[in-house]
Amino acid sequence: MRVTQSMLSANTLRHINQGYERLGKLQDQLSSQKKITRAHQDPVVAMKGMRYRTQVTEVDQFKRNLAEVYNWMDSADSALDITTQAMHRIRELAVQASNDTYEPTQRANIAKEIEQLRVHIESMANTKSNNKYIFNGSNTMNAPVDASKMNVGTGEIPNYDTDQLEVSFNGKVFQLDSVNDDDYVYVNGNETITVDVATDSITHISPDPKNTTNPPEMVSKQLKEWEVAVSEKKAVSTNQQGVEIEILKGVTLPVNVTPQNIFSNALFGDIIRLENALKDPSTKGEDITKLVGNFDKHIDQFVAERAELGARINRVEMIDSRLMEQEVIARRIMSNNEDADMERVIVDLMTQESVHRSALSAGARIMQPTLLDFLR
Repeated sequence: MRVTQSMLSANTLRHINQGYERLGKLQDQLSSQKKITRAHQDPVVAMKGMRYRTQVTEVDQFKRNLAEVYNWMDSADSALDITTQAMHRIRELAVQASNDTYEPTQRANIAKEIEQLRVHIESMANTKSNNKYIFNGSNTMNAPVDASKMNVGTGEIPNYDTDQLEVSFNGKVFQLDSVNDDDYVYVNGNETITVDVATDSITHISPDPKNTTNPPEMVSKQLKEWEVAVSEKKAVSTNQQGVEIEILKGVTLPVNVTPQNIFSNALFGDIIRLENALKDPSTKGEDITKLVGNFDKHIDQFVAERAELGARINRVEMIDSRLMEQEVIARRIMSNNEDADMERVIVDLMTQESVHRSALSAGARIMQPTLLDFLR
């Protein structure tokens, strides 16, 4: 085969261009620290990279979700802790005031402290985290407790719609059942409270605890005005829709507590009843002692809710540890797929530079002699 000068020149230029391409690829790897910068350079690496990067992005998002979960739960736990301390203080004051050696003025002073503790508990019920109310279920933009709608008083019952109020007595909430002239009948199970707004008399009817017949015999008792607390139903929110946050793919966790288990008209009603009892000069020590048991029940509810919240926090911590492991694994796999071996790239680049210089030098020697050189 006859080899011409043009064939040598074309081959030399082709090899030089290929060297430029290899140099360009190595320089791209060195500057970007990635194996490829365009999908067509290696479609397999590109497709795997998209999948691995999605996994890393998901893990990062779940970590941000966990930060929000910690924010909710830590705020709720702190608020419940402070509220429980306030409830213990109220119980302590109630036990202290049940001593008949205390004068009415002294009990009135205790009532003032209890009132401030109630206001403090109301503020804890309206705790906000990241500008969201954490004790109002999914309705995070509105406060769950409105103190202005509490302690309406039995004399104001006729001024409200028939289904607007509820009565709190001994840790229970009674709903309106019927209205007979001036008698407003409120019911909770087999117990009833009848409020005669004309005479301001209050009657409580309940099963006789000393009688075990079926159906049980009912006993009637006249109550003092301070023994019941009347509040609007909307004084404390009853929103039970939970707030759930996805913490793993397909796994959601409720981050809020059930507010109705702790903050309710029953709780605030018992505190108001204690305040009113201490303000009434005719109240006896045994009357106050009967109220102490209600606060024991409320404190137990707070403790149970905190225990349930603590169990969820432990689960979140385990998931957080799992996510940290997943992040390390996902980033390592993504790095192995995409990142270039910089030591190898540098060696290859230096080698290619030497090869390229040699090719240029050889090409210059081959293409230098021409026909004119031999005609001189």
